[in-house]
Amino acid sequence: MELGFTGEGLDSLGSFLERKGSSSMVILQDGKIIFEWGDINEKLLVHSIRKSLLNSLIGIKVNEGLIDTNQTIGELGLDDICGLSELEKSARVADVLKSRSGVYHPAAAVADRMLRGMPERDSMQPGKHYYYNNWDFNVLGAILEKQSGEGIYELFERHIADPIGMNHFGRNIFTIDVDTLESDFDDLSVYDGFYQYESSKSKYPAYHFRLSTYDMALYGQLWLQGGVWNGNQIIPKSWIESSIQPYSLYNPYADIAYGMLWSVIIPDSPEEKAAFFHTGTGVHMLGVYPESNMVFVHRVDTENEYTFNGDDLIGVIQRVFRARN
Repeated sequence: MELGFTGEGLDSLGSFLERKGSSSMVILQDGKIIFEWGDINEKLLVHSIRKSLLNSLIGIKVNEGLIDTNQTIGELGLDDICGLSELEKSARVADVLKSRSGVYHPAAAVADRMLRGMPERDSMQPGKHYYYNNWDFNVLGAILEKQSGEGIYELFERHIADPIGMNHFGRNIFTIDVDTLESDFDDLSVYDGFYQYESSKSKYPAYHFRLSTYDMALYGQLWLQGGVWNGNQIIPKSWIESSIQPYSLYNPYADIAYGMLWSVIIPDSPEEKAAFFHTGTGVHMLGVYPESNMVFVHRVDTENEYTFNGDDLIGVIQRVFRARN
């Protein structure tokens, strides 16, 4: 038995990961690795979990007074290649953080499935309607860089990766424009992140990360600990609390809502602490479970052929909790 888990349950989880084609997984219980599978030191593309990584940096800069979440897009002087309307420019940074901006401008790194149900432009008041929107996520990266005067990856290394002891994150960063297939980096096998432009759609790039499973688990542990690491308050506690409020219920069947760049599992009672998570392309997951004092990370090498799917991820989650005493 490992800190509240049964050996039989963890063995069953490992067999499932092998059978379904996972790349790696780690479970932290009380801050200790009690289960690891695959190469947890291999850097893999995080996909949409990038949004939860950005969250911390924005919170730090809000705390420093460099970002005002009540400022609007227009007040920040932001526009886009097709032009933003006055209604769109009235969206506040707070609305964008909750993916409730009401701006439905074309954006980089938008999967076809994300376009389903996209409202018409100028059809929604900012702050009134939730739509999982890459324009919002991408422009937040631009706001962070504009207001701080630094790049996302430099900020992440200084504020997060170095202080919590990430082993595998560096500054091998490149830029690519998908529309022109121009890149400023030759060897893609060593990159830690990249800006993805689609210049025909938007002036704002998506900002992608590659992290090891181990390093991503450390990031989850930082959030589990309320932003504290080795006695230092790295992320403001009030920011964490605001980020995991259930602002937009998007899965009533499972009581899952979107907070600020995190999905939130609404607890059964006010006394319970909310669990929160983010997934990436339906197969990666970083989950933080304060009531269980647990973090788990599941990864798939999506840059090569893979068979793992979203239903398999549900199977992983089920087996994690079945393995608990």
